[in-house]
Amino acid sequence: MRIATQVDYAGDVLATAEQVATWEDAGVDLVLVPEAYGQDAISLLGYLAARTSRVELGPGILPIYSRTPALIAQTAVGLDVISHGRAVLGLGASGPQVVEGWHGVPYDRPLARTREIIEICRTVWRREALEHHGIYEIPCRGPGTTGLGKPLKLITHPPRSRIPIYLAALGDRNVALAAELAEGWLPFLFSPERAGEVWGSALREGLARRASDLGPLDIVAGGILAIGKDREGLRDLARPIVALYVGGMGAKGRNFYHDVMVRYGFGDLADAIQERYLAGDREGAAALVPEELLRELTLVGDVAWVRDRVDAWRAAGVTTLLVTPVGPEPLASLRTLAELVHP
Repeated sequence: MRIATQVDYAGDVLATAEQVATWEDAGVDLVLVPEAYGQDAISLLGYLAARTSRVELGPGILPIYSRTPALIAQTAVGLDVISHGRAVLGLGASGPQVVEGWHGVPYDRPLARTREIIEICRTVWRREALEHHGIYEIPCRGPGTTGLGKPLKLITHPPRSRIPIYLAALGDRNVALAAELAEGWLPFLFSPERAGEVWGSALREGLARRASDLGPLDIVAGGILAIGKDREGLRDLARPIVALYVGGMGAKGRNFYHDVMVRYGFGDLADAIQERYLAGDREGAAALVPEELLRELTLVGDVAWVRDRVDAWRAAGVTTLLVTPVGPEPLASLRTLAELVHP
């Protein structure tokens, strides 16, 4: 099992970035930088490439609608070059509110687009002439074009002909796609006790179609981390995060995180959290997040408790623990976790 962490995109990202070098020394193996509608992820990742020497680095995630497929492939190559082969490419469909409200493009055919983008990226990385026919027509032809476009191949020679792709996915068809085509899967609100029932069938379906050269699927999941005596109160720091996603990251009927909580068996509470959050009562929404779920989604407690939780995540198939260290001694918590994960 490996350890991953991510930079807080809503805070002082430069200050957080300075911590990444110490996280690397503490045993972190992968650092992800989210991208929503603040600063872009790639600029900060370039800075982190210069501040680190061992950890893998990647966006977690780039929305597939925000860039052309070829630019996504080029961007991953650029990060791989400056990090000396340490890049991973996190991709996801995001959601209609961000894609249409911020990027100004229709949120259509996310599954098919993801499949095509993966194929196009790998064609680019192999330095083959890029020609693709589907949702993305490359070279483009037809009305409004000059007709002069021709298949091109990547000019530069990247360090690797294959950069690992990690897909953020929650719906069954997206999870099956990740298991089939990606090197890694990035679920959110992953409960080790409930994940198998919710996603087990989709994972098995995708893995049955998985090419052998992809290797095992890296499942990257976790939650906030605080190890030590009397740390249990810090578990409440996850409440507003869960409430934000279940209540506010999407409209009624189009909120993938709300759907996960429903599938976990908390349907009435998920509806109530959403109602309060959308009505502007964020504190009330956070207060409704059940303690039972918080205990499953976090690694907060004394060493024995966290050791048991690590075992639960491992038993659920998680191969990389994605943690957000909180509390008075975040670095100490990371070091203790590294001892538990890498005995």
